[in-house]
Amino acid sequence: MPDTPLLEVSNLQAYYGSFQALFGVSLSVSAGETIAVIGANSAGKSTLMKSIVGLVRTADSKIRFRGNELTGMETHRIVAGGIALVPEGRRLFRSLSVEENLMAGGQLQRDGPWSLAEVYDLFPVLGERRNQPATSLSGGQQQMVAIGRALMANPELILIDELSLGLAPIVIRDIYSALPRVTAAGTTAIVVEQDTAQALSVASRVYCLRGGRITLEGTPNELSRAEISNAYFGV
Repeated sequence: MPDTPLLEVSNLQAYYGSFQALFGVSLSVSAGETIAVIGANSAGKSTLMKSIVGLVRTADSKIRFRGNELTGMETHRIVAGGIALVPEGRRLFRSLSVEENLMAGGQLQRDGPWSLAEVYDLFPVLGERRNQPATSLSGGQQQMVAIGRALMANPELILIDELSLGLAPIVIRDIYSALPRVTAAGTTAIVVEQDTAQALSVASRVYCLRGGRITLEGTPNELSRAEISNAYFGV
């Protein structure tokens, strides 16, 4: 009998009021994987991430984490159970320093590999600027703070929404180069990305969203550039 997926999403229908944003989305994530969710702007990627952590209304859907049903559960309970979201736009606490933002992520005191020392080792620039206001850092450094804050919760699954959006190429490279260390420490990752080349460089498997529906699934090695382009743009 195959192992139970760490995360399993079945027939996800997501809504903002009366507007339906996702239509029958299904995916699975096994422990230790890095899953890339790609798609153009407004494809439904962020809605998918928010739905998993209970921030968007869903109906007729199943979201299971370690075999336990999450649908209808409050967000704080989902986070306490081992899922952390790095939201689009980072949403750091403006009045807090880098280190205080990181410590805010560790309030749950879950056991695991991530501590301040480990986050500073992953992103050394944050240790150098630990006492600065977090929002005074560059966009890329703020993204590192947001990822570090999520890791401080010692999640089993980290959701990183729009990882590279608005960041300089050299910063994107540095952040992506850190992801293998995250998964090697035992944290499974879902990365939402518009940059398909970056996503494919780290992904175990890829899902493409367009118009709130999954249009393609596979491993980077088995998907051709033409297939990805057709699924992404519908051409």
